[in-house]
Amino acid sequence: MVRHVIVWKLKEEFSPEEKEKIKAEIKAGLEALAGRIPGLLRIHVYTQGLPSSTSDLMLDSEFESVEALKAYSVHPEHVAVANGKVRPNVAVRSCFDVEVPTGR
Repeated sequence: MVRHVIVWKLKEEFSPEEKEKIKAEIKAGLEALAGRIPGLLRIHVYTQGLPSSTSDLMLDSEFESVEALKAYSVHPEHVAVANGKVRPNVAVRSCFDVEVPTGR
């Protein structure tokens, strides 16, 4: 199994209200991919971090395999969300992918 975690910092030009709207749209778009992309086991977007957070939102997802993660990255539905909701609004993206034993 592969865990795919991304944290994003939104562009500073957005007001707090705009950031909340953008975060909700990213969450809705990405979580709607559940059950639609082969090999995607779980997907959740966190939008309300603790005050100590240095990022605005986090994607936490799991895939059957490295191959499934690669397929997700180019899947048309994922690309549409990434290009339409994420990339235009994000200043910084950090990613951590790791293979984890099944059952963890």
